[in-house]
Amino acid sequence: MGIQQPPLTPKALHTRKIIHIDMDAFFASVEQRDNPELRGKPIAVGGGGPRGVVAAASYEARVFGVRSAMAGSRARQLCPHLIFVRHNFDRYKEVSQQIRSIFYEYTDMVEPLSLDEAYLDVTFPKMGPPSATIIAEMIRQRIFETTQLTASAGVSYCKFLAKMASDLNKPNGLAKILPQEAEAFLEKLPIEKFHGIGKATAAKMRKIGIHNGYDLKQRTLLELARRFGKAGRFYYNIVRGIDDRRVHSHWVRKSISVENTFLSDLDQTIDMMEQLAEIAEDLQQRIERADNPGRTLTLKVKYADFQTVTRSKTTDHDIVTAAEMLALVVPLLADTAALTKKVRLLGLGVSNLRREQEQQRMELILPGQQLEFDF
Repeated sequence: MGIQQPPLTPKALHTRKIIHIDMDAFFASVEQRDNPELRGKPIAVGGGGPRGVVAAASYEARVFGVRSAMAGSRARQLCPHLIFVRHNFDRYKEVSQQIRSIFYEYTDMVEPLSLDEAYLDVTFPKMGPPSATIIAEMIRQRIFETTQLTASAGVSYCKFLAKMASDLNKPNGLAKILPQEAEAFLEKLPIEKFHGIGKATAAKMRKIGIHNGYDLKQRTLLELARRFGKAGRFYYNIVRGIDDRRVHSHWVRKSISVENTFLSDLDQTIDMMEQLAEIAEDLQQRIERADNPGRTLTLKVKYADFQTVTRSKTTDHDIVTAAEMLALVVPLLADTAALTKKVRLLGLGVSNLRREQEQQRMELILPGQQLEFDF
């Protein structure tokens, strides 16, 4: 157990310098780098067959609307000349380790979310200038020099805003959101653009008149908690730029799961994959909110006769994105009787998780202490 730290006050919160690094179309970019004949062409990592799922799409494919977690058959309809490439997770992990070694040159406070993204706390960097923005640019340059791959970066005082910033100038870009800019930025943001608010939740919010951050900000904590449960407090805080989650480098075991029981039993594989896509998206959001990705994915299937089976796959890296979950779940589903029996429930869960220990470095920030840092 780490040493108990004092709570972060709003002023102390604003002294933190957080970077979110997100590799651009990582799986697809690695394939294009390693296979020159694929460069400049629309490619999808994953399967293009009836039960295939897109794990990643190159930017050339995204122009046609191809996205991760999309059924391979749908991706081929959108882009008939799409090139499907079988995933090579061993290779992606190797490149990911090269990238992480660069992170550790600047800080020990590194929280990988998956193979292609991570949070870094550079409040007290091991090397480099005091500016988090300059450090982020240095890291992006080092990544390109080392791997010939591009990365986008976001800089802010908390994880949520750093994540939002990294999406602003993708691909191969950098953006920062300063403390004094946060609330104005969030008030203008369409609700579906908020990290952690998925399609289903955004649709539910729009039905009750929440279209952007300003609308969300008008709702009380009590109302949001009543409508959205525990996530309501998260929504209440993030729209105000409040996110006291720390960048964690140590974890303990836990599990997170999502399941859905259907009004009508399913007997078509395509319907099951569509449901699993929605479940995976919900699970990704829960993992992100808990700051706790894991390495074991478990599929739960309950048949119409109430028999329940599970199938699991353990990887050597953290599983956090819905796209990777779907890529892993295809063979798991095929290993059940779901292809021949009706299904009344499907569920996905991650275990073998990492849970943070308290940060040692952040103890230097005391309650009420206002430090001045150059972002």
